[in-house]
Amino acid sequence: MSVATRRPAALNALILCFLAIWIIAAAFPFAWTVWGSFKVEADFFSRQSWWSAIEGTRTQAQTGSAFTLAGYEGAWVKNEFWKAAINTLIVTVSVTLISLTIGTLGGYALARSGSRYAFWILIAALIFRAMPHITLVSGYMLPFFQLNIWGVLPTTIIVLVAINQPFTLWMLHSFFLSIPKDLDESAMVDGCTRFQAFRMVIIPVMWPGVITTGLFSFLLAYNDFAVTSMLLSQDNQTMVPKIASFLGSIQNEGNVMFAVAAVVSATVPLFILVLFFQRQIVSGLTAGAVKG
Repeated sequence: MSVATRRPAALNALILCFLAIWIIAAAFPFAWTVWGSFKVEADFFSRQSWWSAIEGTRTQAQTGSAFTLAGYEGAWVKNEFWKAAINTLIVTVSVTLISLTIGTLGGYALARSGSRYAFWILIAALIFRAMPHITLVSGYMLPFFQLNIWGVLPTTIIVLVAINQPFTLWMLHSFFLSIPKDLDESAMVDGCTRFQAFRMVIIPVMWPGVITTGLFSFLLAYNDFAVTSMLLSQDNQTMVPKIASFLGSIQNEGNVMFAVAAVVSATVPLFILVLFFQRQIVSGLTAGAVKG
């Protein structure tokens, strides 16, 4: 059998191997967490046998059923996790919209400027993005305290936009470079101004790139812990710091099952978001990887 004939079988075996590793390392733990969120702590974290989490023996004894919504009730109702969800929605949507607006305009300007300084501006932006978030937060805390604006959502949005902006600028700049300048020039020959050409011709063409960049911006704000935990008061917490608070501390006893239920609740919107925009994401990543 020739190498060309054996290659597809070997490639399929490699794909199946990576798929099995992914299922064991990522998919199974999450599926196990979803299952365990409907159990009591004594079953899900049983040291005697992992089979307890499947049968739900103690869950049956405590609640009268093999499944329970006690974790979700405790997180969402008793500990008002819904407030953290609303705060997260406000922060993530605001950060995404502001970052995309500034990044789209700035990326287009740098891509069409032709200036030799554009490259160094982007390099400086990436260096700024690579800095640890805690370093940037520390620089903001003193003025926020002095101005008495610490602990509220707008200040956190400002910091997250500052952290995320270099990334969106770089990404959108790459997408704009993949679009021929002839489109701009043709639109302006037909009577459009530069901004009209940008709005009516360029943006529709690179819409998948905008969605892809917007999704990454959304995830940055959605999953952030360092910035939100340091800059938000307890009443204005987003979901990730709120989940961490369910684990308890030296002073306060936590409830692990509240945290498990909250983690599952926080992950579901991400699945829906990716499934809804999957075509635009694939198209955007492909467009950003290949320059026209």
